[in-house]
Amino acid sequence: MAGRCAIAYCSPPVGDYNGSVVSAVSSTFADFAARWHEQIESALADRCAPAEGCPARLGDAIRYSLLAPGKRLRPMLVLLAAEAGGAEADRAMPAACAVEMIHAYSLIHDDLPAMDDDDLRRGRPSCHRHFDEATAILAGDALQALAFETLAAEVQPPAVAAACCATLARAAGRCRLVGGQADDMQPPTAELAHDGRNNHEQLLDQLASIHHRKTGALMRASVQLGGLVAQVDDDSLLALDRYGRHLGLLFQITDDLLDVVSNEKAVGKAVGKDAQRGKLTYPGLIGVEASLRRAGELAEQARHALRPLGSAAAGLDALVVFVLQRNR
Repeated sequence: MAGRCAIAYCSPPVGDYNGSVVSAVSSTFADFAARWHEQIESALADRCAPAEGCPARLGDAIRYSLLAPGKRLRPMLVLLAAEAGGAEADRAMPAACAVEMIHAYSLIHDDLPAMDDDDLRRGRPSCHRHFDEATAILAGDALQALAFETLAAEVQPPAVAAACCATLARAAGRCRLVGGQADDMQPPTAELAHDGRNNHEQLLDQLASIHHRKTGALMRASVQLGGLVAQVDDDSLLALDRYGRHLGLLFQITDDLLDVVSNEKAVGKAVGKDAQRGKLTYPGLIGVEASLRRAGELAEQARHALRPLGSAAAGLDALVVFVLQRNR
């Protein structure tokens, strides 16, 4: 059961609370992606173009990583959330670019020998392999700074820009993305609290905490940024946040599953390394079938969270199905 089978064909069916069929929902996201993918690529390229004072090799490393082939799910989330909030999606493009810059920086640093030590990313050598470790570190640093420069300089009005900067900084910082990575590097035998529960339950809680921070925080921030740019009300922003929280964990569980059942060519990075490293994963703790069931539950919860936004959130709804059924 390699490649496409486990997730694309064995996932539990997604509930149909809004009366649409899964194929129609999937086509909704496909239509949006086709409409916006090229514009996202162009916007990213514009913002990392050669600049006076930036060393050529550093600039090359920045573009190599930021413009590497990818699904651009996080920028899509920003644009979809802005549309769900009643704004034109292109108003949110600076925020969409900023999220992808933070994501690219995190991947560069995660791949370093001191972290996950990965040689392959998005189907080609990781940044530190293609260039060198020092250049990769600096490229990640530069992308992080560029993300906040983009938000501060391009998002309007200034109060919204400030809120976007604060939201993305929290998501990328010590208590979320970076903190999740720090915990993810610890062995699963780390000291556990003795609160009367068995170690298996505690390990599941520990794993969920890591995923909510390392992966989920940036997805939550993506939809929040879209909502902020659209200047939605507090209830809508809370609905988007709930959606992002469920989607983030769903995405990471499907990623864990792909590490078990897929192949390197399909996913664009090495597979099977989680088990080799002894890392905590859902399939490792509860098995593939239970992980698939949990993914289905999270998909339902994410879609349910969108109800207050009505039909305007059709694109976000469709993205849930895409993530649940992705095979790479």
